[in-house]
Amino acid sequence: MNQQKQHNRVVFGTIILIFGALALIDNLNIFNTREILQFWPTVFIVIGALKMSRSDTVSGHLIGGGFIAVGALMTLQHLGIVYFSSRSLWPVVMIFAGLSIIFKDRLKAEISPSIGNMEDGDNCCNLSAVMSGSKSQNSSQNFRGGELTAVMGGIELDLRNASIDGSATINVFAVWGGIEIKVPGDWTVISQGIPILGGIEDRTVPPMDRSKTLFIQGYAIMGGVEIRN
Repeated sequence: MNQQKQHNRVVFGTIILIFGALALIDNLNIFNTREILQFWPTVFIVIGALKMSRSDTVSGHLIGGGFIAVGALMTLQHLGIVYFSSRSLWPVVMIFAGLSIIFKDRLKAEISPSIGNMEDGDNCCNLSAVMSGSKSQNSSQNFRGGELTAVMGGIELDLRNASIDGSATINVFAVWGGIEIKVPGDWTVISQGIPILGGIEDRTVPPMDRSKTLFIQGYAIMGGVEIRN
């Protein structure tokens, strides 16, 4: 917990340091930092690349690719190569939202078949929530892990009736969203995730027997991940 807080302070302090250094360079007329600001949409490209590097699912690659596409288009617009306004963009967003609602059940069946209430045979869990919420329970007696993605949405995963044979890994990705994971009392949680202006909080009570271990990996970017039992 203290290590996560220290990491947050380091990241936040580094960002402030970079902005301060750029402002100083600009004031000294060494370099016009305004030329760098036009590349700020590359942040979305970095987020998309991080997502795709950690994802093993089709939905995860689609979400990562979406971030990369948005970042690339916005960067090209700032460079004057292409032009589009918010007025011409919002209908595309509405079309995408409408298609997502229409084909929601089909996407769940084809992309993430483990979404919803899961039986003992479902050993993996892949959940995605984009501008929405998702709740799921898993009662597998040989849980192997999975992938949780929350973008401007929330995910609640209940694993209190599940069991681990040794260890399992859950890759989390929370961007302007939240993920809550409930685990049994006999699981040991080891958080290896990286919070970037966000938080990954382990509120579990460590058990005496550490034969069952759940590893939490991934990123919380301006979002939060909470694990508790």
